[in-house]
Amino acid sequence: MNMINQPQIKQVYTATGSKPVLSLKNVTLRYRTDASIVTAAYDVSFDVHRGDRFILLGASGCGKSSLLKAVGGFLKPVAGEVRLDGKTIDAPGPDRMMVFQEFDQLLPWKSILQNVAYPMQKSKRWSAAEVMDRAKLFTAKVGLEKFSDAYPHTLSGGMKQRVAIARAMAMEPKILLMDEPFAALDALTRRKMQDDLLELWSGTHSTILFVTHSIEEAVIVGSRILVLTPHPGQVRAEINSHQFAFADMGSTEFGSLCGRIHHMLFTPCPRHPKGA
Repeated sequence: MNMINQPQIKQVYTATGSKPVLSLKNVTLRYRTDASIVTAAYDVSFDVHRGDRFILLGASGCGKSSLLKAVGGFLKPVAGEVRLDGKTIDAPGPDRMMVFQEFDQLLPWKSILQNVAYPMQKSKRWSAAEVMDRAKLFTAKVGLEKFSDAYPHTLSGGMKQRVAIARAMAMEPKILLMDEPFAALDALTRRKMQDDLLELWSGTHSTILFVTHSIEEAVIVGSRILVLTPHPGQVRAEINSHQFAFADMGSTEFGSLCGRIHHMLFTPCPRHPKGA
């Protein structure tokens, strides 16, 4: 596919010789509304490797969240395949944990520590003592050890998101799925949460699949970015952004990359599926 009238950016950052943790091959996703059948994503292929912070970037309605749901096992492709460690995904599982943008992800009758512990207790992968040790460890990793006994209604939106991230990471999933987790936060809290996520990742090197429509967030948070066309989502380009940090946001290189991504997002794709 001819993407745009300039050299296509396609820099892939992976460990040498590593096999992908997650692989999507020629995936098309559709869902039914009251009025019609909608194609959310069309013929999408990409690989996510261990330790990647892989970003799905695109405008609203381009199928980002639908692709995340397919990886989560909640939406079955009408064409193509989604594989995790070589096995076809056909249902949700504890090897994929999701963090959503809504704040009401926590059980309101349980304390912060109990919320972090709850999925581990249900999985029965660890003993009761190990569950509590891990819950305390990951609560501390997100800086909430002083709030272990607090209940969700007493926390800010950013604190609730940190609990949701701690709960997901404590399960040691093969891949952490994040659906615009900071979109509902104010600008300052959002920036702090992006920084907190990167700091947490530096200690765990978890594999993350992260959905956003913010170009700056994609460049800062991601090590690799998949740029999707407007509805229905198709792959426009794959970009390596792992060299950028918050300190680089005023740099010419940062601005240039954001500008090129903006051009990709808002330039019509020359080839789009018929009838979509």
